[in-house]
Amino acid sequence: MTPISKTTFKDWQKEQLKDSEFATIARELEPGYQIARLRIAHGLTQAQLAEMVGTHQPSIARIENGKSLPSLLFLERVASVLNARVEVHILPM
Repeated sequence: MTPISKTTFKDWQKEQLKDSEFATIARELEPGYQIARLRIAHGLTQAQLAEMVGTHQPSIARIENGKSLPSLLFLERVASVLNARVEVHILPM
């Protein structure tokens, strides 16, 4: 029997973020993750969110799965519908 790991997700993620390739991919997927998390918390489907934002369901799906990087204007529209705000941080590399 395999022993159960006592590692938390946050501990695992912290360790993974030490890998620059993993960290880059995680940053690229973050906007989609945040949209999906908020959408689900509001009990909305991708189609319902798309209708509220004025777009089509595949647009929401592409952003959530990281295949499309949303514009700042689009993020602001989504945030407004989800009663959220958009923050932009410019950080040194």
